[in-house]
Order: sequence, then C-alpha cells, then structure tokens
Amino acid sequence: MQIETIQKLLELNRQFYRDFAAAFAATRRRIQPGVRRILNMLPSGGNWLDLGCGSGALAIEWIRCGRSGSYTGLDFSAELLQEAQNSLEGLATPGLRIRFIQADLTDSNWMRLLSPPDHWDGVLAFAVFHHIPSSALRRKILNQVHTLLKPGGCLIHSEWQFHHSPRLLKRVLPWQTIGLVSSDLEEGDYLLDWRYNLPGHPAKRGFRYIHLFSRQELAGLANECGFQIIEEFESDGEGGKLGLYQIWQSSS
Repeated sequence: MQIETIQKLLELNRQFYRDFAAAFAATRRRIQPGVRRILNMLPSGGNWLDLGCGSGALAIEWIRCGRSGSYTGLDFSAELLQEAQNSLEGLATPGLRIRFIQADLTDSNWMRLLSPPDHWDGVLAFAVFHHIPSSALRRKILNQVHTLLKPGGCLIHSEWQFHHSPRLLKRVLPWQTIGLVSSDLEEGDYLLDWRYNLPGHPAKRGFRYIHLFSRQELAGLANECGFQIIEEFESDGEGGKLGLYQIWQSSS
C-alpha cells in the first residue's frame, strides 16, 4: 500500500473520532461480553497496557474487579481520553495505579511515551488493529508490542467480524466515496459508514477504515512477530460472532 493511501486512511479514522467521539463513547458505556470473558480469565494483579482504551469502559471494570498493580490506557483521541478521565472521577483505586496516555500507534515513537514498567505482563488491544491500514504497518506495531512484553507475556486482542451481520454489510461503501479505487487497497480492506448521532445533535455521516482479518492472516502475523496463538473464541453482537478474540503468548 502506498504511503499516501495509508496517510489518507489514518486521517479518515482520526477525523471520525474527532467528529464522533461523544457519540461513539455513548455506544461504549459497557464492555463487550467477550471482553468480560477475558477479564474473568486474567490474574488479579500485574501491569497491563490497554491499547486503544477509548472512553474508559474497561478501566472502570478493572477497578470494579478489585484488581491490583497497574492499568495504563493508551489512545490517540484526546476527546475519548477526556471521557475516560471523567468516567473515573470519584472512583477509589486502592492498590491499583490507573493512568491514561495520548499516543498514536502509527507514530513509530509511541513507545517512548510509556514510563516504567519496562516490560508488561500483558497488552490488550480490543477492536484496534483492524483500524491500522497496511499489512506492513500492522506487522511493525505487533513487533513493537512483542518487545514490551515480559517473557511469556500475552497480547490479547479482538477483531471485528462484521461480515457475519447482513445489517453491517449494507454499510460497506465503495472506495470512490473517499476518492480511492480498489487497487489502492489490500485484500480485506473496507470502508464503512457510521450513522449514530447523539439526541439533539444534527445528523452527520461518518466514515471508517476497517480491515477484515482472516484466521489464516492472523496466524501468519502471530508467527512472524514472535507469538503463539494459545486460545481464541467468537463473541459479541448478533449471533455472538461479531468479535474474534485471540490470546497470543510471547514465545521468548
């Protein structure tokens, strides 16, 4: 994928979260069933990094579960991070350090914004990597994540499987909508619209870039980036199949 196309798609998603941060946060007040299932599998302590933490729904659950150690949420959207900070006001966190950092995973220097611990027990990335355009950029970020983990640490992520929903498939748009053609993109790349607006606000239409991962593609990425897939399951949404969850363990 050409760098100009990558930048166009990144800016498309940045613009979406600038324009629809409040509306998006309103649809994410609760964590997904698959995320709750993951929470029930995790140890109660340790140092965890949440990539694409959004408006703080997972941070709130982290507190409610009585976890110890540290939780660091990272997101590029200042608007969503402000929502996250606001959502935690007044909540006590004994034995747990919570912080939020504004950083963009597509900036090669994003890891420099993290402070100790130098290595993490686990990294979470729910509904994040499918917003990263180009296989090369996704591979680069996954290699960076691998360096952050302790030996045997886990990357736990979910990927949107919107093709299981006839309703969502109707929201797929031609690339010409944003001035691109199919040959500019990679296999599995899609453009979807967004139609939810807050009550009392004027209706606006948003666009998002989404990459639809196959299991074969994910298996290849895991192997190339030093991980083993140790568990996976489907959950969420219509028929419980809109999210593919995988647990990758660092092999070194």
